[in-house]
Amino acid sequence: MFWTHLISHFDALDTLALAMLVIGWLGVGYIIENPPKNRPSVSRMMSFYRREWMLHLVDRNTRVFDAQIVSNLRQSTAFFSSTSMIAIGGLLALMGNPERVAGIARDLAQTPESQVEIEIKLAVILIFLANAFLKFVWSHRLFGYCAILMAAVPNDASNPTALPRAEKAATVNITASRSFNRGLRAVYFAMACLTWLFGAPALIGATVVTVFVLARREFASQSRAALLLEPR
Repeated sequence: MFWTHLISHFDALDTLALAMLVIGWLGVGYIIENPPKNRPSVSRMMSFYRREWMLHLVDRNTRVFDAQIVSNLRQSTAFFSSTSMIAIGGLLALMGNPERVAGIARDLAQTPESQVEIEIKLAVILIFLANAFLKFVWSHRLFGYCAILMAAVPNDASNPTALPRAEKAATVNITASRSFNRGLRAVYFAMACLTWLFGAPALIGATVVTVFVLARREFASQSRAALLLEPR
């Protein structure tokens, strides 16, 4: 009964736009993480280099450089997690004063919207931001685990525990990166969801653009072309 009451505030075009947003978010994430074998994504190729990094760690005498890289990765996750928290706080403040948001949306979209509709749209954005925050926090913690595993890797390739521990560090590093990328995608789609305040057509357009941008960066970008270059 509750959900039926909420859905009654939106028409078929709004429902279609929201469905496209969710399907686009889940679909592009699945394709990026499970690309075709003949066309790997940037994320998949970077996973290969992350594993190579951990394997070379075994016989690297000085590991200060590796520690700095992990530290930089943790700083990035900490920055985005704190930014997501600030955005969540600002969104909660807006949800406490939906009349002002409704006035702005009404002026731009030229369509009347009730307070309930605005609150629901803001709640959807909040869900994406909350998801991003949780992914960034978990990524930050996993990079911390990775640093500990790296410190536990013996600096001797002949040690029987060296390669297995390096493999463990690589797996945790890749998992942390995957969580970070999921958080970034959630932020992308939260920004796309903001356009829903201007109407369903704006959300449909923003969803298409967001999916295109993410797909291009993973499958048709200059960075991907650089990763595919063969050594001369």
